[in-house]
Amino acid sequence: MRTSQRVVRRNRVFSRLLTCMVYLSLLLLAYSVWRTNAPDTLTDSWPWKLELLDGQSATTAVVGSMGAALARGQYARAVRPALGYYGRATAGIAPDDRLVWACHVVNAAQDVAVVDGIAYRVVLTGDADPADDETGWVDRERAKRAIEERGPVDRSDFSLHFISADKPLPAQGLMLIGWFTEEAMAEVRDVHVRLRVTDRVGDTHERIIDVMKGADRSLRRVDPPLF
Repeated sequence: MRTSQRVVRRNRVFSRLLTCMVYLSLLLLAYSVWRTNAPDTLTDSWPWKLELLDGQSATTAVVGSMGAALARGQYARAVRPALGYYGRATAGIAPDDRLVWACHVVNAAQDVAVVDGIAYRVVLTGDADPADDETGWVDRERAKRAIEERGPVDRSDFSLHFISADKPLPAQGLMLIGWFTEEAMAEVRDVHVRLRVTDRVGDTHERIIDVMKGADRSLRRVDPPLF
């Protein structure tokens, strides 16, 4: 499964429109150069006698549109989120103070990101792997019910935290995805969370979080803090 961060959608206004402007200005420049060098007998007839831009104006349009596109691309790289995650054995979360495996998401970028959507895929012990990366995704409630059908109790043995759309993920901020006790991990083999966030320029980024990656399924002690 591909778990690295990727862009799934660009902002139409600030990305596609600029790209169209670059192509249009290049087309106008090519037309003005061709019209300047074409024989008079050809440019005197319709529609070739139509002069849209002279060479200097067309060149200025190309330089301006390409400069705007490059500036937008550089700014998009500067404000894009840097989504990562980590898990650790910790205490003080479960109601009876049992040790749990907790997974957090971190935005290590210098700008805020906003949650656009979140989906879950649960693979229980003994179940076959999903057919491909696009199948088996459900919402939080259905993921919780799938786990509870095997015995673990929500908010007692495990929890998938409620994360609403439009929730801000601040720069250098942490967000708890969920936690699992040893009893819950005996019934749950994998939990994948597909997190989509939108950055300041309107691009949507996706990261698939493998909640159980590196999990200590025989919890004996608390792991040292990472931050």
